[in-house]
Amino acid sequence: MSSPRVLLMITGGIAVYKACFLARLLQQAGLSVKVAMTEAAQQFVNPMTFKVLTGHPVATDLWGDGQSEALDHIEYARWADLVVVAPATANTLAKAANGIADNIVSTLLLAHPGPVLWAPAMNDNMWRHPATQANLDLLRKRGAAVVGPGEGWLACGTVSAGRMSEPEEILAAVLKMVSGLPASGDVESPPAPSAVGGTPTDFWTGRRVVITAGPTHEAIDPVRYVANRSSGAMGYALAAAAVEAGAQVTLISGPSALMPPRGLTGLVETVSGRDMADAVAAALAEGADWLLMAAAVADFVPATSEESKLKKEQLGDRWQLELVRNPDILAEIVPMHRTVDLKVVGFALETDSLLERAAAKMRAKNLDYIVANDPTAPGAGFGPGDHRVTLLGRGGELWSSDSRPKPELAREILGRLADETLSGGQV
Repeated sequence: MSSPRVLLMITGGIAVYKACFLARLLQQAGLSVKVAMTEAAQQFVNPMTFKVLTGHPVATDLWGDGQSEALDHIEYARWADLVVVAPATANTLAKAANGIADNIVSTLLLAHPGPVLWAPAMNDNMWRHPATQANLDLLRKRGAAVVGPGEGWLACGTVSAGRMSEPEEILAAVLKMVSGLPASGDVESPPAPSAVGGTPTDFWTGRRVVITAGPTHEAIDPVRYVANRSSGAMGYALAAAAVEAGAQVTLISGPSALMPPRGLTGLVETVSGRDMADAVAAALAEGADWLLMAAAVADFVPATSEESKLKKEQLGDRWQLELVRNPDILAEIVPMHRTVDLKVVGFALETDSLLERAAAKMRAKNLDYIVANDPTAPGAGFGPGDHRVTLLGRGGELWSSDSRPKPELAREILGRLADETLSGGQV
């Protein structure tokens, strides 16, 4: 599926320097980025900086001078899936709220029909002014999203509200909005999952699919946690493949640096195993046809979580951390919410006796299918690289893959599940 397209609009505030880092973060997250700048913004950073960072000409004016073309205010607006205004000055907020189009940014905002994320940045008195708050309230009522501002040192020398949110915070807000974008793109999507024989099927169309992904972080204190090496790549690939196949997909994700696939019905961000257990319970209570538990939930958590950072001077030369069991979502939570028609697919990560342990897990937790994988095997591993898996059903091994990219594995897994369900008459 095509990369979501973000138009980063930059207005005239000292926080423009943060926008340089934001542009790079957006690209590193897999987004396609173009930039538009007001004349005031160009007083702080030269447009060439953003042209080099993004690889695209920067829209700077309405008249076709500099890097711009005469119709950039229309073409860039059509191109963008999502607009991010960072920094967003009081002046630009006022113009957008009142439909004023007197520069490249304000004109693009009026021409763009899609979602907009605002990252305000201004003097604290300007931020608190009733006019600014009224303009922001009006934009929110029209569907705009807002991140920040935060509190901190301002250019005027005061410490107060009005500081633009950090690029990482803005990126997190962007990624959450991306998951709600339509699944369509400007390139042809990969084929939908198909049956074993290669015949396309609409099996997944309209089905409600809940997918978990990523690790969990179990707090030791405010800065330390227990975790594992899961990146979420397999779960995110399954979510993208299910969306491509027409399913209504809710992705429940532990902490992950990955970009959520566009077209999700819902995205639930969790941190701990307890968070994920609650999210799965809530999703199943709302109704689901399939549950794919690809997340690597920590088996054990610290018995207590300290409110303050533990000091090594207090711990001494040895530190014994007491751990207790985390809730087992498949064994304890799912049965409480399982309906007769719900199909449950588990994942088993093992480094020895792979198939035997996976089959035992499937029986013990009453799963319909299980995907077994060994990240230490040749051609396998954590992260976005190639991997290999084996799919088991209640009758035994159904399919074993060679080493291939996880998006390909995800589409094949869904195709095999569809074929096995249809051939067994369990529609």
